[in-house]
Amino acid sequence: MLRQLAIATAIALGSVVAVAPAFAQSASSAQSSNASTPQAVVEDITHQLDTQIADHKAELQNNKPKLVDEINKIFLPYFDTDWASILVLGMHAREASPDQRSRFAKAFYNSLTNRYAEGLLDYSKGTVKVLPFAGEVNPKYTVVKTMVTTDDKKQIAVNYVFHQTADGQWKAYDVIIEGISYITNYRNQVDAQIKKEGLDSLIKELETQGDKALQQMEQENKGNGAK
Repeated sequence: MLRQLAIATAIALGSVVAVAPAFAQSASSAQSSNASTPQAVVEDITHQLDTQIADHKAELQNNKPKLVDEINKIFLPYFDTDWASILVLGMHAREASPDQRSRFAKAFYNSLTNRYAEGLLDYSKGTVKVLPFAGEVNPKYTVVKTMVTTDDKKQIAVNYVFHQTADGQWKAYDVIIEGISYITNYRNQVDAQIKKEGLDSLIKELETQGDKALQQMEQENKGNGAK
């Protein structure tokens, strides 16, 4: 089983891909995903984790709102929120109204962030190692590989999938943890819940119950044999 730190590090990166476009725009304008390559984007994120999280644990320990704010500043500028939120909803994105897509994305993002944010307080410098890039840079699908080292020295493969947006920026839209796609995993869970209770009901649960609703959704899907 993945340790909380590995999950938190990966989900912190992956969870922001589900945020609504308008919500994402509230992230610090001082940062932008204008790095020249996907590799450079991941290296920059890793550097910010070292300086903004690892170096300020005492300050963030009892201040969750500030911790969440720091996560937003570090990660939000580097992800294609429009595309990823549609991928998480899957076929239901076609049926959803713009308001439903926006509400779902924001509520889902908040649930994920609040569930896993505190796991990043265990983050220490050197936890994430960006591996040398191999292969060709493809504007539609480029993977940057990293290795996350847990507190018990176990190494977890965490890969980030990028594409190049119309304005030339490199942005991630999926995270693959030990071969399991973030998008695919949560799309399956969301699909099961929508079929069970409807999109509006799922959105309301996420908005009112937050991470508790997310945990319940994950438990139900595990009980049904989902990964």
